[in-house]
Amino acid sequence: MSTTTISHLTCEYRANPLGLDVLQPRLSWQLQSSERGARQSAYQVLVAPSEIDLESGLNLVWNSGKIESDQSIHVPYNGPSLASGQRVYWKVRVWDEVGREVESPSAWWEMGLLDRADWQAQWIGAPFSGGPRTSSPAPFLRREFALQKAVITARLYATAIGLYECHLNGVRIGDAVLTPGWTDYSQHIQYQVYDVTELLRQDANVFGALLAMAGA
Repeated sequence: MSTTTISHLTCEYRANPLGLDVLQPRLSWQLQSSERGARQSAYQVLVAPSEIDLESGLNLVWNSGKIESDQSIHVPYNGPSLASGQRVYWKVRVWDEVGREVESPSAWWEMGLLDRADWQAQWIGAPFSGGPRTSSPAPFLRREFALQKAVITARLYATAIGLYECHLNGVRIGDAVLTPGWTDYSQHIQYQVYDVTELLRQDANVFGALLAMAGA
């Protein structure tokens, strides 16, 4: 008995990405089958604001309809414009060469900050003395804060004109190094988005940032 599944759902080359600023993200998936010569003959992409809506097929953000095509890489999202920070859930239905239908598990993507006005923050820093070969430690910024209510979701949007590493309640945020990545800071400044929901406490919290200069 043949088995056909859909796996490796990605959006802009990533699984469940945070902070996309591509207005029409490209979706990809892989069809896997135990039957020799199996191929995709059509697909249908469904996008919804929640997993419940996606599974029920109600309140959809976008329904591509059934499209006769073997394309499974870089299928562009063609639904209504999404807002900054909006998360949507998606899945794909695929028909094989003999018309058998198979459905993928759900996946999601979340938009980043799409407008300059979305940045409600100011640059912070500290004096840094010495040259590129200094033994002086990098500045470490620290702020205590308290939350009076439970948090449903929380995001950290972070960048630096140089390098940074952030910590929340003693836990390092993210696993990347040399963030935000070098660019010509007078032209472009990259940023990263982190889901910090699980790191927050309802009462006292401590946030820290370690800074360093970029370049040799």
